[in-house]
Amino acid sequence: MSKIFGFGETLPGYDVPVLNEREVRAAAGILFLFAFMTFSSAWFVGNFRPTKIFVIAFLIDFTLRLFVNPRYAPSMIAARFAVRGQAPEWVGAPQKRFAWAIGWLLAIAMLWLIVINNVIGPINMLVCASCLTLMFFEAAFGICIGCKIYNALPGRRAQLCAGGSCEVFVPHPTQKVGAGGTAIVATYLALMAVVGSQAFPAAESLAARPMMAHPGATEAVTEADRCTPPAFAVAMGHAEKWKLHNNCQ
Repeated sequence: MSKIFGFGETLPGYDVPVLNEREVRAAAGILFLFAFMTFSSAWFVGNFRPTKIFVIAFLIDFTLRLFVNPRYAPSMIAARFAVRGQAPEWVGAPQKRFAWAIGWLLAIAMLWLIVINNVIGPINMLVCASCLTLMFFEAAFGICIGCKIYNALPGRRAQLCAGGSCEVFVPHPTQKVGAGGTAIVATYLALMAVVGSQAFPAAESLAARPMMAHPGATEAVTEADRCTPPAFAVAMGHAEKWKLHNNCQ
């Protein structure tokens, strides 16, 4: 049984404590999901309550990871359950601790800004975007940005990085994108841009569309009536966003 206080597993054949990369990525994905949901709630609806709750939960989770043991962090427990049927991929723990320390500092900043001082502004967006970026790269690509920063510091040398990224690596020919792959992606994006501009023009106004009259209606709906937010939008504080979504601004 692992000791209560510690960081990483000490396994035979490994020179440094290690963590299961599959658990780490799954935990990053779980936190990214809730972070994105709460950030969207704040951004689109103006409801910052879920964000404040998530900041506290995130801080507690990372405090347990760093100062107690990653095994007892709720996100790591959930991740361990999710990937319990997969063979572990052991990676070095020291660089992960450094990377998670960055996340912990960002959580402290968010606690001070949003939870304690109720600050709403660009600095919050910057910190939230930084957290989302770090978690997304970890979960989606297996790229630990904090680990790369650790590896670039003087006197630091990360070991056992995911995918052998710490060592000199020569990509297999099948891993190369090449000019053909780049051309395909560029053509795809250009096609989507054309479809978006032609099929859904930005200047298109709902007011310009013919409106179906309700059976028995005797007069056209006025612009003021069309742009009056419904009761449900007003009740949830979504009136301005409703107007925006219905081309009333």
